[in-house]
Amino acid sequence: MDIWIVKKIILLSFLLKGVCCRDFNVSLPEKIQALNGSCVIVKCRFDIKESYDKDLTERAAGVWYKDKHDTSSSVVFNSSASMQNSFIKGNITGKLKDKDCTTVFYDIRSIHSGQYFFRIEGEGGLKWTFTKSNTSVVVIETLENPRVLLYEDKQELHNQQEVLEGRSVSLRCSAETLCSSSPATLTWSSTARIPHSESSKLQDLIVSDLNFTAAPRHNRVTFICSISYQLQDNNKTAHSSITLHVQYAPRISNSSSCNSTNVTVCFCEVDGNPSPVVEWHLSGRPVSNSSNTFISEERLSNTSLRSFISLHQSLTHTNTLLCFSKNTRGNATQILQLTPFSQDRGVHSFSVLIGVAVGVSLIMMCIIIYCVRKERCRCLQTKQEDTTGVITTDGAVQLENKTEYANYIILPPELTTIHPQESLHYASVEFKNIKQESKEMKEKSSLTTDYAVINYSGGVTETESSVGDPPQISKSSSCSSIDVSEVDGNLSPEV
Repeated sequence: MDIWIVKKIILLSFLLKGVCCRDFNVSLPEKIQALNGSCVIVKCRFDIKESYDKDLTERAAGVWYKDKHDTSSSVVFNSSASMQNSFIKGNITGKLKDKDCTTVFYDIRSIHSGQYFFRIEGEGGLKWTFTKSNTSVVVIETLENPRVLLYEDKQELHNQQEVLEGRSVSLRCSAETLCSSSPATLTWSSTARIPHSESSKLQDLIVSDLNFTAAPRHNRVTFICSISYQLQDNNKTAHSSITLHVQYAPRISNSSSCNSTNVTVCFCEVDGNPSPVVEWHLSGRPVSNSSNTFISEERLSNTSLRSFISLHQSLTHTNTLLCFSKNTRGNATQILQLTPFSQDRGVHSFSVLIGVAVGVSLIMMCIIIYCVRKERCRCLQTKQEDTTGVITTDGAVQLENKTEYANYIILPPELTTIHPQESLHYASVEFKNIKQESKEMKEKSSLTTDYAVINYSGGVTETESSVGDPPQISKSSSCSSIDVSEVDGNLSPEV
């Protein structure tokens, strides 16, 4: 027989043996991460020999060993036993009859880290521990940060965070779906307005996509993706971020303008990424620094600047001053209107200043006149109040080491009534025949004051004197001329 035919027969027999003859086998993940305080899902499927299919019934039980698989002390979970007696609380969510041994363990702690082996126990002789395969459960205290990827026009950008203005941009945030009492949530945050995001689930990952069209406002904006888990004890959160760089053509601000005084000064404010350059064109020709022009720049940020140009009066006769800006993404232009300097403008400004000065002076003069008049009225009022006092005492009053004398006559009440309808009567008093004072009298008179007062009310006349006896006047007397003469040192009135 040909040797090649023999080899084919042997190979075919091995293939038939693999198809027709099953053996004990289990499929488990090599490693599972579990967050401390959360739960863990162990995906599990197994197979058995055909001869044991009849023993795999609804009453079959699943057993999990930890670290060791040959001693009963290593058993940490048995689906047929009470959960209260288990080292770890859990539940086999798969159907063992369908060879699905997927299991959920709850309230995972650091002591639950280790190697886990699965054992199937059915009726009859079906009792088998799968020792050749196991899964490693690792309990972590902190979450792993989610992963953020950048796509431009559905093409992933590796090690690059720059996109072009107007392109379709997608930010994808993904994280492993760890077991928790509530599903994990992904959220976006940013200093700019957040577009609508779409969340989905891909196998063992939770994914959130942020889609928008790149614009200058997105340049240097940081987008933050956060994943949160709700645990029994508290909540766990992790973050990842990406800063987007958008390239765009220059844009000239509308605030760019000119100001004319003795020298015309114009400025042009430009923003662009990469940072643009600015050129000035006067009457269609580029302008550079010279005796009649001066150009300077002020850097405002990484993407914007302000350019200044100073023009002599002799160059302001034209109205076509052009600001031209460019970078690798494009260019922009803007015409600035020039206003020639006029001497009338200076004269007008000077006139305005003079008018303002005159107005201020007039206001100050009015204020001063008002204050002077107000002070004068106050002084007159004070003087009137001081001169309306009435001496009501008889005798000597000591004022500043001087002796003053006052006499008074008390009139009956019926004589003190003032009738408002009676007219005033005046009398004149003449002092005549007054002898020349002697030296002694002159000295006395220098210390005293002689006076006469005529008080008239309702036909009553009263005279007072500080020296000598007061004259007696009848109530029936009327006002007439009164002559007063000196008699033996006393004043004698004559009516």
